[in-house]
Amino acid sequence: MDKKEKLHPAIYDLKVDMDNGKLTRRDFLRYATLLGMSAVAATQMAGLTWPKKAVAADPVRGGTLKIAGQVQKITHPAQFSWVAPSQVGRQVAEYLTFTDGKNITHPYLLKNWEVSDDLKTWTLNLRQGVKWNNGDTFTADDVIFTFQQWMNKDVGSSILGLLGQSLDLSGVEKVDQYTVRLNLKIPEIAIPEHLFHYPALVLNAKTFDGDFIKNPVGTGPYTLESYLPGERAVLKARKDYWQKGADGKPLPYMDGMEFIDMGTEMAPQIAAIKAGEIDMVDLGDVAGVDVYQALNKDPNINMIPVTSASTRVLRMRVDLKPWDDNKVRTALKICQHHEKLLSLVYFNEGLQGQDFHVYQMHPEYCEKPIPKYDPQRAKQLLKEAGYPDGIDINLAVGTWPDVVRYAEVLKQDAAPAGFRINIQTMPTSQYWEKWTEVDLGITPWMHRPIGTMVLNLAYINDDAGKPVPWNETRWADDEFSKLLTEANGLLNVDERRKVFCKLEDIQQQRGSIGIPYWRNAWYCLRKNVTNVSGVPSLYITFNDAWLA
Repeated sequence: MDKKEKLHPAIYDLKVDMDNGKLTRRDFLRYATLLGMSAVAATQMAGLTWPKKAVAADPVRGGTLKIAGQVQKITHPAQFSWVAPSQVGRQVAEYLTFTDGKNITHPYLLKNWEVSDDLKTWTLNLRQGVKWNNGDTFTADDVIFTFQQWMNKDVGSSILGLLGQSLDLSGVEKVDQYTVRLNLKIPEIAIPEHLFHYPALVLNAKTFDGDFIKNPVGTGPYTLESYLPGERAVLKARKDYWQKGADGKPLPYMDGMEFIDMGTEMAPQIAAIKAGEIDMVDLGDVAGVDVYQALNKDPNINMIPVTSASTRVLRMRVDLKPWDDNKVRTALKICQHHEKLLSLVYFNEGLQGQDFHVYQMHPEYCEKPIPKYDPQRAKQLLKEAGYPDGIDINLAVGTWPDVVRYAEVLKQDAAPAGFRINIQTMPTSQYWEKWTEVDLGITPWMHRPIGTMVLNLAYINDDAGKPVPWNETRWADDEFSKLLTEANGLLNVDERRKVFCKLEDIQQQRGSIGIPYWRNAWYCLRKNVTNVSGVPSLYITFNDAWLA
């Protein structure tokens, strides 16, 4: 460990917890790096050896990576509401931080960061010498401008849910050309991780006018040559990118990338990658298990597994009948047979859910029993809610194969309770156009490495008392919100977990969601795609990958 590296005092307490068995080495690394400690130094303090990335002696330059992935309409990156559009955007623009496959957060466009003892003052030190693809120099002005976009309620970014409780624009301070300070209203541990949220791409203050495709200026390794929604996105490598490869020359190794929209049906994409017509299937929020089962034994394909807090959420609008009645919500939730759903819908490639949005691998997770399938109790609850003869409901779903299977099993299993479910299936792109508006739906939610993140994104109101942009159920609970605010600022692992025990109980007992299972996830690549490391969010960040 560098003797000059100033450590946050809480890191020493975390190490004591780790040494006493209260904290895993994995979670120590996660928290220590969030507090500004370098990953190498944190690894050393944990008594581990920092692994050296295996890189071939002679990386191959050239070639174009062809990816089957949806090419959706893009305007403002801060408005990204699902992964697919961001896959193209992040090749051109970049984030201030980066979270790796082990959920360790690293500086990216930042050189490093520092945080005060009380977790309320965050100093972001920017990397110098970075150029935008139009020749402009990356500075603090760009970061300030980007924060202004995020915090603008008219933009409607989900980042408001992550940062809105702790930060407003008056707290975003330019210290100098390469330093930005965040002065928070309340303590917050997850600031560096929030900066890797997929809508958090950094924008050029001089050029951005609300439409990224019309003027795609970024600091990333590629430039956008063409973008045709529903068809294709073509990217070409920069010659002056700030990162260097193993050969000492600017990355990327590849000449370009192409995203080819082949629709949402998996069969054509599976056939195309088997034939070598494409190099990768972007699984994103699709049913990766179907692709895994089709390709995991193919000698020409790599299915790279990642541990991911990815799930499907049965979500109910609590501002609309009948979902304003918790008895009805509870009745539908206990019509989920969690073991059966994991088996029949996702072929046991994952973990059973518990109807709260906290993953078993989250460091804050508080262990709870799996809810029991109980149609008789559900029938009684419907009777008490005023539906003695049952109830007709519409269930909106996109055409993700596992989501459709989930809906069909739920329809069957909820019938004895009195739920008559009409499944309304629509193209996934159509579902994403209305996902926050449907009465009852099943929404894919992707990985978040810290338990507080998704709770802030989806289950609170803003400071004006209105649901944050991604609160698709409109559910907010005063006790829940107060406890979540407390958890955001807690570093003591035991205390943080105690709060999460209460948060999980509240969401399970009177919340607005069911979670049937947590999904295993994979990257799907032909074996000629070399030097790829997967991240649980399934982001495509292949700056140093090459085609062998």
